[in-house]
Amino acid sequence: MESGCPPSRSRSRTDGGPDSGHWWPGDPVSTATLRGRPDRAREIRERADGPWGYGPPVNDEDGYFGEAVAARYDEPSEMSEPDVVDATVDLLAELANGGRALELGIGTGRIALPLTLRGVEVHGIDLSRAMVARLRAKPGGDAIGVTIGDFATTKVDGTFSVAYLVFNTIMNLTTQDAQVACFRNVAAQLEPGGCFLIEVLMPQLRRLPPGQNVVPYHVSPTRWAFDIYDVATQATSSNYVYVGDGRGEYRSIPFRYVWPAELDLMAQLAGLRLRERWAGWKREPFTHESDQHISIWEKPAA
Repeated sequence: MESGCPPSRSRSRTDGGPDSGHWWPGDPVSTATLRGRPDRAREIRERADGPWGYGPPVNDEDGYFGEAVAARYDEPSEMSEPDVVDATVDLLAELANGGRALELGIGTGRIALPLTLRGVEVHGIDLSRAMVARLRAKPGGDAIGVTIGDFATTKVDGTFSVAYLVFNTIMNLTTQDAQVACFRNVAAQLEPGGCFLIEVLMPQLRRLPPGQNVVPYHVSPTRWAFDIYDVATQATSSNYVYVGDGRGEYRSIPFRYVWPAELDLMAQLAGLRLRERWAGWKREPFTHESDQHISIWEKPAA
């Protein structure tokens, strides 16, 4: 699904961690949590007993985006605000320039459906059958082609003018190798002159006090949320604790944060070159104070 990962994480828009969806165990899901890959359940299971303590394995074949999440995924949230969706679709339609678009993590169609209404043919890749079923149930959703699979490696028929990964979904690939593979996979499916767009947060390491690796971002009498960072490996996790109503619950979700310069090198390895980088969908200048970036790499025309 699209946005398999956390929202844009701009501190002016959310106070959450990488999994800024702010959905708590047992609570309605208002934004994004995590989009797993085919090996996600195994990966989480292996980490469950390790030093990160990511918690119990995910046994659903849809990873973290099974039916329980899919049923509530379209509830109003910051990522569904009209100005956010419109700005995203405007840019993607411009980049498509009459050609086809490939969405990695298409989900319930937050971006794909309005982009289709702009006359752009969209094909999606997604792991979660439950999320895709929600897309299919929407007007026009059954006309969008979707391939079930790992977007780091799955290829579909034809080529595309633009491919895109929005809402921090690149961070759901929790190894550098997987992120590099994603770039190469996209490059192989782009037409000459085609573009790859990624929306992703800037790592919030400046908020780490010296000697600490935990950044709390919500504290209340019944709920606590915090991010854990490993700056040596770029592994991070969003962690949620709930105690109330006679029960206690804990959930932890892993990500891998990635720097703009690192993404540029991944693009270079895939034969792509940086075209644009902005701080947001309104094409604000990207600076050292930016909380996120919209980056576009292009495949050489010749």
